[in-house]
Amino acid sequence: MISRQLENHWDEFLSALEGIEWTTQPNQVAKLSQDYFHFSPVLQPLLGEKRADVVVFPLNEAQVLRVVKACVAYKIPVTVRGAGTGNYGQCVPLEGGVVLDLKNMKTILEIKPGWVRAEPGAKLAQINKLASEIGWELRLLPSTYRTATLGGFIAGGSGGIGSILYGWLGDRGNFLAAKVVTLEEEPQVLELRGDEVQQVNHAYGTNGIIIELEMPLAPSYPWAEGIIVFSEFMAAARFGQQLGESDGLIAKLISIHAWPIPSYFTALQPYLLDEHHAVLVIFDQNAMEPLEDLVNEFEGKITFLSCRANKVLNLGEFTWNHTTLHARATDPNLTYLQSRFPSDPKLELVQRFYEHYGEEVMIHLEIVRYQGQVSPCGLQVVRFTTEERLQEIMGDLQNHGIAIFNPHTYILEDGGSRTINPLQVNFKRKVDPYGLLNPGKMRGWWEMGEEGGGVNPYL
Repeated sequence: MISRQLENHWDEFLSALEGIEWTTQPNQVAKLSQDYFHFSPVLQPLLGEKRADVVVFPLNEAQVLRVVKACVAYKIPVTVRGAGTGNYGQCVPLEGGVVLDLKNMKTILEIKPGWVRAEPGAKLAQINKLASEIGWELRLLPSTYRTATLGGFIAGGSGGIGSILYGWLGDRGNFLAAKVVTLEEEPQVLELRGDEVQQVNHAYGTNGIIIELEMPLAPSYPWAEGIIVFSEFMAAARFGQQLGESDGLIAKLISIHAWPIPSYFTALQPYLLDEHHAVLVIFDQNAMEPLEDLVNEFEGKITFLSCRANKVLNLGEFTWNHTTLHARATDPNLTYLQSRFPSDPKLELVQRFYEHYGEEVMIHLEIVRYQGQVSPCGLQVVRFTTEERLQEIMGDLQNHGIAIFNPHTYILEDGGSRTINPLQVNFKRKVDPYGLLNPGKMRGWWEMGEEGGGVNPYL
């Protein structure tokens, strides 16, 4: 195992880290070697015992370069960590070594209308707070926005709150520039701009250590939160689709939950009705009356509006993958899927699978903009029985033209596009020639590299 190199050169390695914070305290190392992969009963046995040998907390670029140089010298694996809010084991070290925790590199370096530059450990909530003071905000946020970091979101995320307006992090223009440290004998700091950023976007930190980012900001509206309930699920789904297609109604979140998912939202129970389906929205409060008209058109009932109740419920924290978090808090045997339905205003496939699977696969939809079209993404809550049944359900969805983003694998390509990205693999060859960055996560590295054979050499 590569991490034995650390054991063989422990004293020399620590000497190279003089003045840099690090820990080998077992409980802390265990905590910082994990994320929320336990959402998946498939990943739990694969990743549950994986641990780093040491966690290092650099303060700045110079300290990152020192850590990297020592790791390259002794061929020690490096797994970069943000806040650990991911769900696929992105920051879990498969091969021990160093977890490089960037939480202390959290400075928001510059912010102005339309643009922000920050270190990777900067909290998304803090960036938004400063941006709001000048009338702007981040375009996209995960449901973990209060704790997630900017670098972690770029390396492990893909979309979220705001995707109905701005699409995905991978869409051109949603990620402007990055500074990246290479893992070479003499580490370099590279600046990537424009399309070059796609080399490290959603790459799980497998091909470069991001130490600075530039992101676009969006104008901030006077947002209001709303909860709308429906007696019929397809009325709720079609309302959400219509709201997303209504260009004059500005919304940055449209989240649809089939019963019994609303029953898992403990904090929202005063605003939910038994056996009713719920739509959670964040919208421009100036569009209150048109929104109410649309609700009436689909025979829904508004049970909460923040602009009338003078109360904020942080509804974003009940959507996207937070929905699964709330469901599992009630029933730990629940898990989830991630999918994208083809664009279809009639939502025929949504209706088909809602009726076919019932409460085995509970429908949770996020209305998003994908390649210019409004379409539903599914984060279905699943009553787990066996891995074979889970694979059968995913296969059924795929056979009907629904894209699956498998949340039950830690392999970069297998969870998303299902294809190797030569751009990212070739960049890794350039900046990480020894394959030390988050080894075992990029299938393209061992399939396109010297190892070949398509077998993960780290497991």
